[in-house]
Amino acid sequence: MIRNAADAAPRPVTGPRTARLARQLEAARDAATRTALTEAFWDEAARTGTPLVETLDDAPGHRAVTFLWRGHRATRHVLLMAPGIGDRDRPADTLLHHLPGTDIWYLGYRLRADHRGSYRLVADISPGPAPADPVRLQRRLTALMAHGVADPLNLRRLPVRWRTVESSVFALPEAAPQPWAGRRDGIRRGTVGRHTVTGHALGEEREIWTYLPPEGADNDANGDGDGGPLPVLVLCDGDMWFGRLGFQDTLDALIDDGALPPLVVLSPDAVDAATRRRDLGGREAFAAFLAEELLPWARARWPLTVDADRTVVSGQGSGGTAALYAGLTRAHRFGRVLAQSPSPGWRPGDGAPAGQGGDGSAPVVHLGLGLHDGAAAAEHGEALVPALRARGHQVHHRVHNGGRDHACWQGLLAEALVEAFREERPANGLRARA
Repeated sequence: MIRNAADAAPRPVTGPRTARLARQLEAARDAATRTALTEAFWDEAARTGTPLVETLDDAPGHRAVTFLWRGHRATRHVLLMAPGIGDRDRPADTLLHHLPGTDIWYLGYRLRADHRGSYRLVADISPGPAPADPVRLQRRLTALMAHGVADPLNLRRLPVRWRTVESSVFALPEAAPQPWAGRRDGIRRGTVGRHTVTGHALGEEREIWTYLPPEGADNDANGDGDGGPLPVLVLCDGDMWFGRLGFQDTLDALIDDGALPPLVVLSPDAVDAATRRRDLGGREAFAAFLAEELLPWARARWPLTVDADRTVVSGQGSGGTAALYAGLTRAHRFGRVLAQSPSPGWRPGDGAPAGQGGDGSAPVVHLGLGLHDGAAAAEHGEALVPALRARGHQVHHRVHNGGRDHACWQGLLAEALVEAFREERPANGLRARA
């Protein structure tokens, strides 16, 4: 369900359950009654899980979503960090409120009913009062962000890149389903491996995560008994997708359902934050590594297609920009680009021409954008659609109610893969084999 961005903007609200508790506490005659009310509230939150999600009589297409934290006497502040909710540069806007006389900290938003996202919480228990000066408070909250943790009352979790902590995940009732997420029992499983590839273009070796389908690289990809070459997905950030998120489980489910043909995935490790910043985006060296070194290395080991139309490059954030750059400058290698929330900083025509295949075709672009990707990223993403179409690219454009968030990207990537392989484009007048 795609509606306008203004309709999806988060708005502060006090949820019905919290408002009712505040009235009950105000009417309570003694401390024992207030304590009983508070304990009953926490017991209910533990049973239902958090955040609290409630209907709104005056906004049936939205929900009141209340984030909770159980504090104690040393708690000075509690900060919510949620992609698409609030501004990272203004953390004071997402401080939880304290319900006087209780250990309840809460913050409610009216969110459209198709919202999905992740979040973390962090409590400030520093000695002494919280800073009153806005500048000092900003510094305190910015420093706190590094210590955010998952919501103890929400068991739906998501790993955080390069850290041992997790985020919590929530999805409102009308959020797009993710039927292939998670590990499915009773199906055949592919194999994840790790290899070291020399990257002359990068000036160093790079670890590559690989996925081979359940029957291995000799799987009969075409269903005609000849064990023909397998399609290929080149996916940025292998350390996240395979090292943390277990994306192989999603691939297994997609293949088992027949939604995706057996394929091989090549996924370079991002190494660390500094290396990722250097490599990803519109970087010629990284694109050269993917097209001229990684693909030939893999084809020397496994029976992989050389058909550009069945060779896909994908990424998210700055990885999405890297995928766009690689596909647009090397269409003879990559016939499909799957980019979610590409970061600003490079667009078609900046420093390199858009590429074309040997038959004059341009790669098809599957572009996923979030309503809460951030002002600069959203403007950049929307500008990409007409820019790509003007240069002859077929663009499949999908907008979701979420932000730059793996809680959203893991579903969007699966959907884009299904879309990319649903009906392959004709090659030389004949339909390419699936």
